[in-house]
Amino acid sequence: MTTTDADKPALSSEHIERLTENMEKVETLTKRLVDVMARKTPHNPALDGPNQELFARAATAYWARAMQNPAQLLEQQIEYWGKSVLNFAEAHQAMTSGGVEDDGQAPKDRRFANPLWDTNPYFHFIKQQYLTNAETLSKAVDEVEDLEGNDKRRLRYFTQQIVDMMAPTNFLATNPDALEKAVETEGRSLIAGLENLVADLEANDGELVVRLADENAFKLGGNIATTPGDVIYRNKMMELIQYKPVTDTVHETPIVLFPPWINKFYILDLKAQNSMIKWVTEQGYTLFVVSWINPDDSYADVGMEDYIEDGFLKAIEIAKEICGVEQVNAVGYCIAGTTLSLTLSLLKQRGDKSVKSATFFTALTDFSDQGEFTPFLQNDFIDGIEEEVTATGLLRSWIMARTFSYLRSNDLVYGPAIRSYMMGETPPAFDLLYWNGDGANLPGKMAVQYLRGLCQSNDFVEDGFDLMGHTLNVKDVDVPLMAITCETDHIAAWKDCYRGVQKMGSRSKTFIVSESGHIAGIVNPPSKKKYGHYTNEDLSGDSETWMTGATYNEGSWWPRWEAWLKKRSGKQVPARDTGDSGYEAICPAPGTYVTFRANR
Repeated sequence: MTTTDADKPALSSEHIERLTENMEKVETLTKRLVDVMARKTPHNPALDGPNQELFARAATAYWARAMQNPAQLLEQQIEYWGKSVLNFAEAHQAMTSGGVEDDGQAPKDRRFANPLWDTNPYFHFIKQQYLTNAETLSKAVDEVEDLEGNDKRRLRYFTQQIVDMMAPTNFLATNPDALEKAVETEGRSLIAGLENLVADLEANDGELVVRLADENAFKLGGNIATTPGDVIYRNKMMELIQYKPVTDTVHETPIVLFPPWINKFYILDLKAQNSMIKWVTEQGYTLFVVSWINPDDSYADVGMEDYIEDGFLKAIEIAKEICGVEQVNAVGYCIAGTTLSLTLSLLKQRGDKSVKSATFFTALTDFSDQGEFTPFLQNDFIDGIEEEVTATGLLRSWIMARTFSYLRSNDLVYGPAIRSYMMGETPPAFDLLYWNGDGANLPGKMAVQYLRGLCQSNDFVEDGFDLMGHTLNVKDVDVPLMAITCETDHIAAWKDCYRGVQKMGSRSKTFIVSESGHIAGIVNPPSKKKYGHYTNEDLSGDSETWMTGATYNEGSWWPRWEAWLKKRSGKQVPARDTGDSGYEAICPAPGTYVTFRANR
């Protein structure tokens, strides 16, 4: 940059050249943006928000209360006006004095970590007014009296979504981090951000699904999902992986592990240091793991019965045949744990004793309290999903990913979007976030069965869930069991899991609450010495009573589970290599089904 005789800044030829290059990039990216949005695959609008009736009833209730007690409404408004005027007065004083005095009393919010939020009058005023608006909206929702139960819960959730969406950090003109980066890079950060935005839209047919991890940093079977094993069976629903032994002898009774089919199984085999799959083989067990198909629209009529028949029952049958045993120890994670309980009820009614013990990882069976998913499990949303799957044959992966993400919107939506689209940063090379973005579709029939029959009607613990010619009930789950839940799990809350375990018919129940959440509480290797766990043998009281009487234990629950499992796994026998008993290796682990990606 040079200056003229009039001391006005003038652009150098080099600067003009860079600016021209950037503008050409913007033009190209804009064309790509317009093109991808023109080709956007439509979806049912009911999936984007609640029925407007909810907000209409809330507004009616609010104004009816205001008419009955106008003094209270006036009091609320005066309080809001007073805080707004005070915010303005503080900003004016700060501009006059040249700075903001921070008293250090404000609660810390990671969104406002930049010092300018506290020292710059402009940004300080924006922050304070946003927080004032957020507090006022929250109070207004809390004081709506004519909405109860689920409606009040939903109103509170969606109001909070509006509050989070309108945060000043989500807009370039009011985000000091993004503005500083743009100035520092002469706009290159904004170009990079636009490139990231267009790439994410193109990858998902026009739907905005924020990419959380650098997908080029990972390769299945290369630097993640590397535990040695072979696919020894394949059908339309799953590939069955048998992992290679690393001990000379193994326990006679094998383990068959069923991961959820909403995501991929390799969450349990991300890398050697935290791989549960690797750790289990090191403890001397023959381990089989199911890798589910990522379905396309040809799977529209596949239901829960197909997952049970061609997944659970088939995997158990093959493991028994290969190992020459009559029973296996079964493990089910999340929705696969729910389905394992259905399978155990079916086996009970058939008189089949193939499962010696069952372990449930964060598995719900009692849906009487739908927890944080309550906003999405009401008829307006489920009706929209049913219409969507009728039209497409699938509950597409991005719909579920968006739902899960908005339960933690600041961490999983807005924060990553700011870094990627405003700051122009490449998503981090983080294996857990890579897995999180590698979701799977759900067959249309199965999705509706699960949402209507289990989540909404709670049939499995009530009158029974009709499937495969049987009426399945949670009380039929009578094998020795261990349930692992997680203290801060927002997907399968431990208290809800506890209710379901209480209703199971087994006389031998072990219940554990691990510290942390749905993933970190399960993927918690002993070597990390990070999260502890709670135990209590008395399951007679409610969840609060259980936790009050629980003992806190340092470290991972894995060794405790293995000690429990060892008692139910029989004698030591020579280690079984893959390909024994007539099932030859089809391909090395992690197989081929796991590589099928959704939204591509």
